[in-house]
Amino acid sequence: MNRNEGAERLGLDMNGLQAACAAVNRAIDAGIMPGAVLGVLHRGETWFYAAGFADPDPKQGEPAAVHKDTLYDCASITKVAVTLPLILQLVDEGRITLSTKAADIVPAFGASGKMAITVGELLTHTSGLAPDMNLHSHGWSREQMWDAVLTSSLSSEPGKSVVYSDLGYLTLGRIAEELLQMPLDQAVRQRVFEPLGMLDSTLTPSLEQLGRYAATEYDEEFQGHLCGVVHDEKARALGGVCGHAGLFATAGDLLRYVHMWLLEGAVPAPSGQTDEGAAAAGAAPATRILSPAAARTAIKPHTAAIPGANRGLGWVLKGDRMDASGDWMSERAYGHTGFTGTSLWIDPAYDLAVVLLTNRVYGGRSSSVKELRVQVHNAITGAVRDPN
Repeated sequence: MNRNEGAERLGLDMNGLQAACAAVNRAIDAGIMPGAVLGVLHRGETWFYAAGFADPDPKQGEPAAVHKDTLYDCASITKVAVTLPLILQLVDEGRITLSTKAADIVPAFGASGKMAITVGELLTHTSGLAPDMNLHSHGWSREQMWDAVLTSSLSSEPGKSVVYSDLGYLTLGRIAEELLQMPLDQAVRQRVFEPLGMLDSTLTPSLEQLGRYAATEYDEEFQGHLCGVVHDEKARALGGVCGHAGLFATAGDLLRYVHMWLLEGAVPAPSGQTDEGAAAAGAAPATRILSPAAARTAIKPHTAAIPGANRGLGWVLKGDRMDASGDWMSERAYGHTGFTGTSLWIDPAYDLAVVLLTNRVYGGRSSSVKELRVQVHNAITGAVRDPN
């Protein structure tokens, strides 16, 4: 893809964008990942750079090159792009509060001393739940897997530490399903993806579009690299529709999602068209995904009393142990990463968002894109011409 295409209208210095592209290319050349898509949103304008291969060694056919509409397994970005908005919507609608006890919605969760754990604690990873659980290797039924998740014991005292937990977001996904009375994939499609125009995003990949997916890790059972099949073992065992992982999306769809956050919950106008232009064209007026209050509260610190932690509701905030924003983003920056090599980061101070999608697990789990994320974020933030 021509890295100069559309860059001027972004209002970013071309040297910075070229530096970000060069960092991506170096990582591909070093074998850290076979390919990547970089998406940038600045002042409502988008720009993309795609390089490398989505699947260098497919089971059939020729190696598949990456393009800007390649679908990536987003892993834990699912937590903030699927589960978080649904839970915040339920708070907006008066169905729950951040102080609601999870066991009041999913009674089985109250087992093993968890009756008092709240929705807010689950969102901030302060519930005391264990980070992970092996669900996939026991031959359990779906019902047995969910029973193991919901009845699991605490690993630490609630509210005292941040322990990043997939189990907490599995539980939040179940809470959303119980209250909305529909599966998570249907709920997020109706309430988030369709209103935002995220037409490619899905928790249930289609085999008809298999050629659009970036492959992830080699799997013995699959006898090849996973492609259009969720990488996370728990999500795969549970059928892919989960609150902690399972989202497949394009960089463009994720930029539409982060644009909504920069607009404090409002649905952005169609690309290149103002709200007034949309109304004049006869389109329905822009709606909201979240209230401004929900969007603002989610990106405020909720773990200030815990050393080394700076978490919002779902989001990683600047200065947290898992902060990947780099050196130049402001103190208002927030974002999230995914195990497969994905990330999205937002900086309201610069009206800027960066999505980086890679399949760094293609060659195994030892490759890291930690340094690449920092390099890319520094280059792009440094490219902002007028920060005011």
